[in-house]
Amino acid sequence: MTKLRLTSLTLLMSLSAFANTVYAEVAEAPSTVSAHYRVPSSTTVLQPGEKVANLFNLNMQGGYVLQRLTQQTYWFQSGFYATIFYVGDNGVLLFDPLEGHAKQLLTAIQSVTKKPITAIVYSHDHADHIADTPVLLAELKGQPHPPRLIASSATAEKMIRLNSSLPRPTEVVSWPNGSFTFEKLTVQLYGFEHAAHTEDHAAWLLKNERILHAPDLLNPDQPPFWNFAGSERFTYLEQNIKQADSLPWDYFSGGHGNIGSHDDFFFHLKFIGDLKTAVSKAMKAVPFGAGVDTKAINAHTVMLPSWYGEIARRATEELRPVYGKYYGFETATPANAQMVAEYFLSYR
Repeated sequence: MTKLRLTSLTLLMSLSAFANTVYAEVAEAPSTVSAHYRVPSSTTVLQPGEKVANLFNLNMQGGYVLQRLTQQTYWFQSGFYATIFYVGDNGVLLFDPLEGHAKQLLTAIQSVTKKPITAIVYSHDHADHIADTPVLLAELKGQPHPPRLIASSATAEKMIRLNSSLPRPTEVVSWPNGSFTFEKLTVQLYGFEHAAHTEDHAAWLLKNERILHAPDLLNPDQPPFWNFAGSERFTYLEQNIKQADSLPWDYFSGGHGNIGSHDDFFFHLKFIGDLKTAVSKAMKAVPFGAGVDTKAINAHTVMLPSWYGEIARRATEELRPVYGKYYGFETATPANAQMVAEYFLSYR
């Protein structure tokens, strides 16, 4: 995990702890997809397209949110990080032991079943989503057998290449299109051969459940998060979103944001299209090095970031009348606009 990611996570965890004693509820941002909201329930199944109500405030208050998606699959969120778990006949399949949340995850699972966790899936090799695996495994030492640790071959190879300190997978799924079974459930891997977020980024389809799990692809019910959810590049993002949208699912788990539907994918593609148009317009209007006093510098390196900054400012202003009311628009859009500008500069 980079220093930036670690700092951001520490800040979120500290904020959650602080909120327990002093936080007062605020009005939630409006839905980007005109969603119908439900009070979260670990017993009542959520209908496709519905979302959890008051989610920002619930995260700020600490604790966790647990929502039943189907008869066997549940959605968990705490500290603005989310994942899913599936309860089978004999055990539980858990995706992504979220950093800082293993014990809360275990508490949530045990609130709906006493069955052991018999399999854990790494969605991709980013520590903020899987770094609590050692904590969780330590909590599960009393089980008769340790859980299977499952990952794509791309993730397994990346962990070796980067000398990951996290437990290595005990089972590897073929990249980019493999599958595994968990009791009666088939889980299909759809790896993004050309990925925007990181090279082992993938979507995992719980086929029988019609649930797609792809953390950091997009945040449902929000405009794109900062740097498109921490993506390493913008280049292939639209392709990745369209590939995931084409799969047969009813519920989307994006690792952040609310529970997703295909409407969220439509919104994101529309937003990205509008952002690209606004950035292109700004790039034509803003001269390179805008805002830099060329008589007061002795290095040209200030000119590119200054140019990007003015392009991002103009693009953000261009989008504000339509999108400015939505969750996190002000802080995320300038960074996303800069990524799009760099993409346009690099590829013609």
